[in-house]
Amino acid sequence: MSLFYFVAFLSIFFSLMVIITKNPVHSVLYLVITFFTFTVHYVLLNAQFLAVVNFIVYMGAIMVLFLFVLMLLNLNKETEPMKSVLIKVIGAVAGMCLLVTVAGSIRAMEVSDPLILKNPDIGLVSSLGKVLFNEFLLPFEISSLLLLTAMVGAVLLAKKEQKSI
Repeated sequence: MSLFYFVAFLSIFFSLMVIITKNPVHSVLYLVITFFTFTVHYVLLNAQFLAVVNFIVYMGAIMVLFLFVLMLLNLNKETEPMKSVLIKVIGAVAGMCLLVTVAGSIRAMEVSDPLILKNPDIGLVSSLGKVLFNEFLLPFEISSLLLLTAMVGAVLLAKKEQKSI
C-alpha cells in the first residue's frame, strides 16, 4: 500500500511540474512521466489492459505528437503575445476556485478500508478477451468493418487524381 501512495505522490508532483515549468519541452516530458505513473497505478489496481493502452496510446502516440507540435511552433519570447492584467486576474480567480473545490472534496472524502474486489480477474486481458469474443462478438466485428471502411475512404480521399493525357 505504501507503493501506491508513493506513486500517487509522484503523480501529483509531476503533474504540478507540468503546470509550473516554463519550458514547454520540459513540461511535455513531465507529462510523459505523469502518464507513466498512471500506468503504474493501473498495474497496481490489476487493470493490465488499461495500463498497456495508456502506455501505448498516451505515452507513445500523443506525447510524440505534442513534442512534434512544440518543435514546429518554435516558441520564443519575441513571438509570444503579452497577456493583459485582466487575463491574469481571471486566471488567478479560476485557480482559487479550483483550489477551493479540491479542498472541499478532500474534506468531504472519507477514507475507509482499501477496496477489495469480489472478482480479482476483472481488468485482466484474458477476461476482457473472453467477454469481447463471446458476448460482444457481433458488435466487435461490425466496428472492425466500420474502421476498415473508414480507412479505405480516407485513403481514397487523400489519393490525388492522375491527369489523363
